[in-house]
Amino acid sequence: MSLLASGITVPASEIPDLLLPALRDTVIMVGVVMAVVLVIGVPLGALVYNLAPGGLLAKPALHQPLTWFISIGRSLPFLVLMTAIIPFTRLLTGTNIGIAAAVVPMSIAGIAFFARIVENSLRSLPPEVVTVAKASGGSNAQIIWGAQVPEALPNIVGGLTINTIAMIEYSTIAGTIGAGGLGYVAVTYGYQRFDHGVMIATIVVLVVVVTAIQLLGDALVRHLTPGQSVLRKAHA
Repeated sequence: MSLLASGITVPASEIPDLLLPALRDTVIMVGVVMAVVLVIGVPLGALVYNLAPGGLLAKPALHQPLTWFISIGRSLPFLVLMTAIIPFTRLLTGTNIGIAAAVVPMSIAGIAFFARIVENSLRSLPPEVVTVAKASGGSNAQIIWGAQVPEALPNIVGGLTINTIAMIEYSTIAGTIGAGGLGYVAVTYGYQRFDHGVMIATIVVLVVVVTAIQLLGDALVRHLTPGQSVLRKAHA
């Protein structure tokens, strides 16, 4: 804060001391959000898919409101969503600034996005997946968690990679409400103070992090694609 108040450009030797805590805050923020997204998003996406007409639990009266919730969460720009639910965020966390306040809107946006990815991944499965699972005598829960989700896992992991990268982008926007992280550093030091050294260093760190996540996600998708197939096991 002293550097910010003084208006002095951050020396190159001090940039790592500025970026490392910011990177830690970003990792914590995105990590907590993605844990919530996984725990809620996968069951929600599977539920929405199977509540649709023709699904295992077909109930259009429940399917429609869940679809609306997901559509609203996906359609609102994150800055608008973050601002609109400030009273709700304050109710849950007791504050509207900091990492805790950022996690709430990021989680809502991430859950809606990931639930749709899971739903679309399950929708792309061939009908034979459910047919084979039913012929084996599986219950609805066993079919969902033992056949549908495992078969769609490569697509789900690919979507999870995209979602994680999107949450990193959202975390930079959350920096505007004092959530910390790389976005806060980029805006406060790089943009507002025209400190090009900090801005370039922040961009480099963000590119490296996003690239690492993308490469890891692609590797997991390649690893999962050859296996986990109900149809291949059935014909083996």
